[in-house]
Amino acid sequence: MASQAEQFARQLNLGAFGKATELKKRLWFTLGALIVYRLGTYIPVPGVDPRILSDIFDQQAGGILDMFNMFAGGALERMTIFALNVMPYISASIIMQLMTAVSPKLDQLKKEGESGRKKMNQYTRYLTVLLCVVQGYGIAVGLESMTGSMGSAVIDPGLFFRFTTVVTLVGGTMFLLWLGEQITQRGVGNGVSLIIFAGIVASFPTSLAQLLEQGRVGGLSAFAIMAILIGGALLIYWIVWMERAQRRIVVQYPKRQVGSRMFGGESSHLPLKLNTAGVIPPIFASSILLMPATFASFSAAGSGSDWLTEITRLLGRGELLYLSIFGAAIVFFCFFYTAVVFNPSDTADNLRKNGGFVPGIRPGKNTAEYLDYVLTRLTTVGAVYLTIVCLIPEYLIGSHNLPILLGGTSLLICVTVTMDTVAQIQSHLLAHQYEGLIRKARLKGRGGRR
Repeated sequence: MASQAEQFARQLNLGAFGKATELKKRLWFTLGALIVYRLGTYIPVPGVDPRILSDIFDQQAGGILDMFNMFAGGALERMTIFALNVMPYISASIIMQLMTAVSPKLDQLKKEGESGRKKMNQYTRYLTVLLCVVQGYGIAVGLESMTGSMGSAVIDPGLFFRFTTVVTLVGGTMFLLWLGEQITQRGVGNGVSLIIFAGIVASFPTSLAQLLEQGRVGGLSAFAIMAILIGGALLIYWIVWMERAQRRIVVQYPKRQVGSRMFGGESSHLPLKLNTAGVIPPIFASSILLMPATFASFSAAGSGSDWLTEITRLLGRGELLYLSIFGAAIVFFCFFYTAVVFNPSDTADNLRKNGGFVPGIRPGKNTAEYLDYVLTRLTTVGAVYLTIVCLIPEYLIGSHNLPILLGGTSLLICVTVTMDTVAQIQSHLLAHQYEGLIRKARLKGRGGRR
């Protein structure tokens, strides 16, 4: 047991961490930026009654509002300046990546290196502002039409309220983008991902409290609560194992003779992740599926139509139709997004230009077909994995009225962001160790010359 603890400490480089001053500064900056974000989730949008809005959220539990509220860390439920969070930027980034598959001009821009990447980021920001304006105006109009048991959610509806709401929400999202860029440059980890991660994690205590409250009032037995917690821990372990899984395709480079020396002949590998699409398929599938369900619930509440009420029931969380469509959408987006982000033909061409080849496979078209065959099999396994991870919690949420934050999508985001951040911390520690070795070598060299 002691040897395992020592091995774990060596892997984390705890001794090096105490000497890594630069890493400490980055971690403190990241923590301070996330605190600023959390404080902003409590600054309300002017003109909204928070008590009535909370009552409306309780009535519409389980719809698209809950999903967006989860990613916003509760900011949407309180209707604060960060109510949209960075979700418009995520949507804009995905749209731009999808557009590169159908637009040759954008695809060429993507291949131009650093200058092309800067232009793509600029276009993404323009699209983010446009999406923020559209979503902000939709939220403002929706707030004016919302009425709870205590009255209207908006104190003084009208054009001025819509204008101030749009400006406030757009400004909040763009500030979060700037804050995320600062975290990426001056902190540790991907800033945008950490902002989403912080919002989800900040609401975990409330979700656990709701789970324990259900046990106290008799809604769930103690055995059921323990089974849910143990199942959640096992699910996290499985997510980590699957996210780290990859297929390594051997790539051989031929030998070449320059003068009297022989160069090359090395063998490397091309890593292909089991889940290339990441958390994008469940996010897209949830948003697309929950939106018509929420609109149907709003319409059914206002009109009292029987068929709208039936649609709302069939698309409810945990229902067979909901789970079937949700699973099919996850599988579709797994294959679709993987085809967008990985092009076997381009990879095969790059290998051929660099003199690399897969043993037993001819370079060029045959290599591209082989990579496509392997990637299709991997994506099939990854799609099944994502479907199981997301559908089991969804069924439990719908059948036992569990908090939405215990769902598979939120666990996926938390686990993947944590893994990426820990990997960056380890790379910083490794770089610090190399800098220390180089510094010692230089000092020894100077001493020898003296």
